[in-house]
Amino acid sequence: MARPRSKIDITCQNHKCKYFLKEKGKDIIKRGKNKAGHQQYYCNHCNKWFVETANTPLYWKHLSEEEIITICKHLVEKNGIRSIERITGHHRDTIGRLLEDMAVHAEMMNEYLIKNLVLTPVECDEMWTFVKKNKRKWTPGARIGIRKVMRGSIQQ
Repeated sequence: MARPRSKIDITCQNHKCKYFLKEKGKDIIKRGKNKAGHQQYYCNHCNKWFVETANTPLYWKHLSEEEIITICKHLVEKNGIRSIERITGHHRDTIGRLLEDMAVHAEMMNEYLIKNLVLTPVECDEMWTFVKKNKRKWTPGARIGIRKVMRGSIQQ
């Protein structure tokens, strides 16, 4: 007799699947972990693999969650990209790409920083102001993301 499946809280991340982000009727199973240590999943409806970090700032990152948290803590302390490079040992382009992805997913990242790192909204606002000031060229998605989370520039 096969053992029962555990409850999986993730939904299909494939845009072409009819169960894309739908909880009801999903048929997803766990299939090991990748090199970065993220859980992999398989959708039996669309026959596609995806990772738990899909559609998040951590997607396609070779950094662990702890390293990303360390970089965020240094940003809150207003360390520059080059000083974070010296402290963590990661290349400045890696840190810059992480900042760009964090800016695109700013609302999600803001919630994560407040809940998991126990930062205050004021500290997050300071971090986003510092990030916005120190990056010269932002993509349109990053500009929109930062505008949504910064308190003084919310447009209604």
